[in-house]
Amino acid sequence: MEKIYEGKTKTVYSLENGNVLLKFKDDCTGKDGVFDPGENTVGLTIEGIGKANLETSIHFFEILKKEGVKTHYVSADIDNATMEVLPAKVFGKGLEVICRLKATGSFIRRYGDYIADGTVLEGGYVEATLKDDAKGDPLITSEGLAALGIMSQEMFNSMKEQTLKITKIVAADLAKMGLDLYDIKFEFGYNNDEVILIDEIASGNMRVYKDGKYVDPITLTSIILGK
Repeated sequence: MEKIYEGKTKTVYSLENGNVLLKFKDDCTGKDGVFDPGENTVGLTIEGIGKANLETSIHFFEILKKEGVKTHYVSADIDNATMEVLPAKVFGKGLEVICRLKATGSFIRRYGDYIADGTVLEGGYVEATLKDDAKGDPLITSEGLAALGIMSQEMFNSMKEQTLKITKIVAADLAKMGLDLYDIKFEFGYNNDEVILIDEIASGNMRVYKDGKYVDPITLTSIILGK
């Protein structure tokens, strides 16, 4: 294996078969020793969180596979905290997609004059941000992505359609556990000119409530994995 990238929470290796291996770490984003998935720097280490995040991702990737949704997921080795995935190129320097089912968080900070916190966003609301820590991950429209040569309108449409479908599947699974998904963040790339879901589907990338109360990512992981 050849190391090709050292990320904040994962190390990426190239495999001889042409695929890629993701090694999940126990490092977490946060600040002053407090876990915060919204932070852009590593703030602490939580023993076992790498494997837990991997198991959570496997849980959802396997569901998506059964539903016929293609992703970069190939297989995983929980004991070694690794996941084999298809190679995929990111859009630009990285593009994140958020699907919001209910208005909250930064959505309310931006648009709170027009909508109440917790309001259902019928059909789901999809928005994209450029991965840029220094600029605070700025929002960008599909037209902006096309103008910058990052992504065509056709690719954006495919990404949006997949985002809504995947979010619906994840929300339905969480609902079986008595959980209410408010919003979720994904990352997409392209493999053989096809837009596919990449990275992970972890608790730290979603905002979930139970009985009207926010469920923190570590508790959420335990609920999903039944631990």
